[in-house]
Amino acid sequence: MNANILKSEVQKFIKANLKNDLTKLILKGSPFDSVSIQEIAQQIEGTNKSEKKLATWFETEHIIFPKKLNLEQTSSEITAQYKADLIHGNSIIDLTGGYGVDCYYFSKKFDSVIHCEMNEELSNIVTHNNQHLGVKNIETIQGNSLEHLQTINEKIDWIYVDPSRRNDAKGKVFLLQDCLPNLPENIDFLFEKTDNILIKNSPILDITSTINELKFVKEIHVIAVQNEVKELLLILEKGFNGIIQIKTINIQKTNKQIFEFELGPCTKPSYELPLNYIYEPNSAILKSGGFDQLAKDLEISKLHQHTHLYTSDEMLDNFPGRKFKIEKTLPYNKKEILRHLPEKKANITIRNFPETVAQIRKKTKIKDGGSDYLFFTTNIHDEKQVLVCKKI
Repeated sequence: MNANILKSEVQKFIKANLKNDLTKLILKGSPFDSVSIQEIAQQIEGTNKSEKKLATWFETEHIIFPKKLNLEQTSSEITAQYKADLIHGNSIIDLTGGYGVDCYYFSKKFDSVIHCEMNEELSNIVTHNNQHLGVKNIETIQGNSLEHLQTINEKIDWIYVDPSRRNDAKGKVFLLQDCLPNLPENIDFLFEKTDNILIKNSPILDITSTINELKFVKEIHVIAVQNEVKELLLILEKGFNGIIQIKTINIQKTNKQIFEFELGPCTKPSYELPLNYIYEPNSAILKSGGFDQLAKDLEISKLHQHTHLYTSDEMLDNFPGRKFKIEKTLPYNKKEILRHLPEKKANITIRNFPETVAQIRKKTKIKDGGSDYLFFTTNIHDEKQVLVCKKI
């Protein structure tokens, strides 16, 4: 961490160039002897990225931003606040501290917070930032968090960990044992130090596989922001052997869509041909796998076992997702579709359909946009259908 970044003339230069072309700026080189252009570019890029994701950091003077990857991997303030609202106590240790956003919010709920980070520069940045953020109850430890945990004799109320995927892990789907720290390998040791563990996982991690790798899983939270799944959270409680609770939440600008259910077998939902209204569940529900539970709890029907769209005669205001009024139900026939789209423009979604959106657009020449929504899907008779809808 280069403290010369904080000099007033450097800070003025950074602020003056926030909206300028970064590539051109780098080619010109640094106007300062004590700060490289790469260090300046890192602060400009970090400041711009933090404006929406980390508003508190963006608005605070003398904040230092880390490398791009560290900033991309950190929690947003929205998801950090959600995690802090889940748990509380006297003490918590973050084994994978990173840029310290989660610890900042934990510090509002816990008396003592320990931030562990292997990267010395990142640890120093967090220590510096916490001073300017006015945080006094976070202790930063640079080094191996598991080794530090061994030195702690008293029990900790909570352990928090956000394991990172190892560079040699292949494929899009991976296991917790492919991450650092290796939680399945160290889970017994962690439960020697605490009774409660909160784990943050990548959205691409498979929920069932993750449960099988661990023990004492009590709750799973699927967190989406503006219908994009950001995090999977697991709460583990030592000795717990009850039914796992699944909570899905889609945080929107003006409200939160919440749907909860118990993990386990569910009675089969009813299936219907498209009625007056159609519903598309939000991404958190789709990730959770709670398709049948949603139909059962809301007393609505699905279009098909593998078509995760729902239908009803009367409109449901409380459905956790998008709602549409069905204008027409058409067979999958190019002429029929275009006859109902004089402007040849529509928003296209596929659900349980053999072609991609790109293939459909190429075949039909339908452009993106407009007020019409087309759902290309499969009904209970395994027939390919197109639902022409208006969004509610």
